[in-house]
Amino acid sequence: MKRLIVRCGLDVASRNICDAILAAGDWSDLEDAGGMHARRRGDDLMVDISVLHIRYDGIDEAVKKLFGFEPDLVIFPSEHTSSSGMPALTVHTLGNFHEADIGGRPGTLVPAPAAEVSDALRDINHINTLDDFKVCFEATHHGPYLRTPAFFIEIGSDDRHWGDHRAGETLAQVICKGSRGNGFPTMIGIGGGHYCPRFTELALTADVNFGSILPNYQLEGRSDEDVARMIGAAMDASSSSVGFIHRKSMSGTEAARLRRIAESLGCGILAKDSELAGL
Repeated sequence: MKRLIVRCGLDVASRNICDAILAAGDWSDLEDAGGMHARRRGDDLMVDISVLHIRYDGIDEAVKKLFGFEPDLVIFPSEHTSSSGMPALTVHTLGNFHEADIGGRPGTLVPAPAAEVSDALRDINHINTLDDFKVCFEATHHGPYLRTPAFFIEIGSDDRHWGDHRAGETLAQVICKGSRGNGFPTMIGIGGGHYCPRFTELALTADVNFGSILPNYQLEGRSDEDVARMIGAAMDASSSSVGFIHRKSMSGTEAARLRRIAESLGCGILAKDSELAGL
């Protein structure tokens, strides 16, 4: 798999994680092009950008044009910001279910590499020795817009943590290890909060992968038509026709509505651990 790793000069955690990757050595510098510096190691290309990564729509196409490198996967090491300041190591897929206030295109998701992002979560959980850092998925959100499958891997949640070298080395190890192509079934996540405790738990304890995750706050107050659009987009981005509903995060009436809408789209809905055995 050819992977593009994006080192954002404006992002402390991105520099921290990528510098730990580079410290392993064996990277060859390429000639600068289009204002980017690039290094290559085997099937991995790392580019340095001086603009904010969440705003760099089409970086996959730019790299293909500038360096002749067509990635199968794009990885964005990054800061995670939260008002709680909670130390965290997180991963998430990209795109916007509605507005595009923080990059990307409105109502548009990026292809979700379910196996790769789920393996990254599992590897963080396995490698991590920082007991105070929460390990979790985040719901699908923000830019940039890409045609290539992509995910963010992040250190949170404020400037006390972004430059933590232990956290940076942990995520660097995960990126260097990469996904094994696990062959597990892929699902979309429906419901729950932004930090996806139910879907994180399932990915860590069951042989399943999660692609796009559609949380409750994106669903609230939305019409059946809009919900159908969002679920359909998540299915398309994740190449999956199975969804898992975080049933306890919503009313019975809402769960029934979401099941009805999803099933009308051909999406099989699960809500219990015991139902995973049938996948």
